[in-house]
Amino acid sequence: MFYTRFLLFFLVIVQCAYAQKKPVDYVNPFIGTTNYGTTNPGAQVPQGLMNVSPFNVMGSSLNKSDKDAGWWSTPYEYHNKFFTGFSHVNLSGVGCPDMGSLLLMATTGDLKVDYRDYGSTYTAESASPGYYTNRLEKYGVKTEATATLRTGISRFTFPKGKSHILLNLGEGLTNETGATMRFVNDREIEGSKLLGSFCYVNNQAVYPIYFVLRLSKKPSQRGYWKFQRQGAEWENIWNKDAGKYKLFTAYQHDMSGDDIGAYLSFETTENEQVEVQVAVSFVSVENARQNLEKEQPVGGFDQIRAEASRKWNEDLSKIEVEGGTDDQKTVFYTALYHALIHPNILQDVNGEYPAMESRETHRTDGNRYTVFSLWDTYRNVQPLMSLLFPDRQTQMIRSMIDIYKESGWMPKWELYGRESYTMDGDPAIPVIVDAWMKGLRDYDYEAAYEAFYKSATRTDSENRLRPDNADYVKYGYVPLREPFDNSVSHSIEYYVADWNLSQFAASLGKNSDAAMFAERAKGYKHYYSKEYGTFRPILPDGAFLTPFDPLLGANFEPNPGFHEGNAWNYTFAIPHDIPGLIKLMGGKRNFVDKLQATFDKGYFDVTNEPDMLYPHIFSEIAGEEWRTQKLVTEILEKHFKNTPGGIPGNDDTGTMSTWASMNMMGIYPLCPGRPEYTVVTPVFDKVTIHLDTKYHHGKDKIVIRRERKGEGGYIKGITIDGKKSKGFKILHKDLVNSDEIVITTGERN
Repeated sequence: MFYTRFLLFFLVIVQCAYAQKKPVDYVNPFIGTTNYGTTNPGAQVPQGLMNVSPFNVMGSSLNKSDKDAGWWSTPYEYHNKFFTGFSHVNLSGVGCPDMGSLLLMATTGDLKVDYRDYGSTYTAESASPGYYTNRLEKYGVKTEATATLRTGISRFTFPKGKSHILLNLGEGLTNETGATMRFVNDREIEGSKLLGSFCYVNNQAVYPIYFVLRLSKKPSQRGYWKFQRQGAEWENIWNKDAGKYKLFTAYQHDMSGDDIGAYLSFETTENEQVEVQVAVSFVSVENARQNLEKEQPVGGFDQIRAEASRKWNEDLSKIEVEGGTDDQKTVFYTALYHALIHPNILQDVNGEYPAMESRETHRTDGNRYTVFSLWDTYRNVQPLMSLLFPDRQTQMIRSMIDIYKESGWMPKWELYGRESYTMDGDPAIPVIVDAWMKGLRDYDYEAAYEAFYKSATRTDSENRLRPDNADYVKYGYVPLREPFDNSVSHSIEYYVADWNLSQFAASLGKNSDAAMFAERAKGYKHYYSKEYGTFRPILPDGAFLTPFDPLLGANFEPNPGFHEGNAWNYTFAIPHDIPGLIKLMGGKRNFVDKLQATFDKGYFDVTNEPDMLYPHIFSEIAGEEWRTQKLVTEILEKHFKNTPGGIPGNDDTGTMSTWASMNMMGIYPLCPGRPEYTVVTPVFDKVTIHLDTKYHHGKDKIVIRRERKGEGGYIKGITIDGKKSKGFKILHKDLVNSDEIVITTGERN
């Protein structure tokens, strides 16, 4: 009897503990850290400037992937084994290398400053939102990292003996070289490092990152190192340091160079902990110091870690899910976590930030955002922000408009106040128009329209957003003028942008503009080849490109007319005019068969933004909505998992993750600028979305509930507050003004 009572008591305790599991506890930061997901398990807070990531992509044959052996865009790869420090300020999910600098490493024993020598294998690796740790096998050192908005703090637990902390300014992911630093006093170093040239598209887009490093313990010794270039043979005879890292043990003034570092040595007792604070700024060293004083005045590591976790849980709790497996909850909350990394803030604690391109110091009263990977995020990340965090979305839009006022152009792929001009189209338009159509209007919309009209109509060589706009305006399409000029991909993005611009113009009463842009948005029809049933590049003489292979580009090989994909990846990417596309392709039956063939023949690629909407297109066709429900469920189950490879490709600053999270909720924004969602089969039995009462007339939440009538996953009906809804879509205004949406699922009729 006693045993039975004890067992029941134990089960109750376990159940209570399980029930208290919070959203932050489900996040697995290692999801996406292999399989080219290019996320990292580093420590940061939501939308934070600072990310402190383990750096394990250089220096050893033990590594599966190496930044110096091939194209590599992330500071971390899950299967790599060789740790060379923590990098500060990193990008998440991107496809090009940049940032990932200010490397901080802990060692013991004899001082070594070559990362190939001082790097170490590691065990006991663990991460959670706002925290990372491992144990360095070579040194017996426990490393830990956490962060605030603009600062990072690392804690190293040393064994007894000679210990070192190394600051390496010569290595990182950035394409640029050059750094400078100086010892301020026994415990502080300040300086800067040059970063930039993202994707090598704009090699002039460089900028300095300023930093201040502060130690919790005074070192017994300190100094610099610098790699000395080799000269002619006669020079090397006299220069014993040629081709080596030279230690500067007596020199204590400023140090500059392409490959420099600082060492700080200690005599440590067993399990002694040394904390290292690093603050950054893109304005000045003085601002970096202010950031440090404001964000890490007291409390130390544990308090900062707890606050980071609290902030993540607060944001992740905007959506509460019930039902589903633990793995599904982990996939969902990790996806939401990834969506809240970028865009991130740029301004310092005093409100200062570097103005776009000029780098003049400006000041903001709110948040100035940066890292606008808009070709990716306009499709779902920004719409998700409008729903969950309309205040942040509004400030992001204000940041975009300020970028226009400062530089003369809206952002395309902006990075820390410089434009990279990476990817295609005019993506700021669908971002802002989508928010506008959903009622977010507290910004200078007249300036936004002015900017959009400028990029859409200017036809000279100064138009950096639409470099081939002269052809586009003249012909209604962009002809292929160079072997690999991405002409079709450019035009498809212009069509989406122009359709959005027509909606914006109509809303502002600019009817003639609206008609002009709406007509332009139909220009995709020029590219349709009946012979192949796909879009096809057009030559300057108006003829289709011949010969033509619609599958060329499937493996990212160079492909005339298409960017990072093939004709099948782009042909259905016209979300604003599916009826027109159906007519163009010979009617409903032919269209459905052709679209289904992209899945049956393996042409569909969920990792490629233009065709990630393909499954949802079936819901635009009466009677075919079941295909959307089936395909989305299959894609989620196959490609999104609670494993390091659980994102099927580059996360693209949260875009892939958001595809998963929104579909798991049961709603997905098919067409930016059209304020509605496609309803799909929810993964969870109940999804509670907490709203911002300021933006939703005091309303604080909505519930999406799945009611199962049988084992099948097909939608049998949808009710909104008890009223039956027609079709498989829900308007944004109906979503945010409802109390409960019930999606009934079962077997297919």
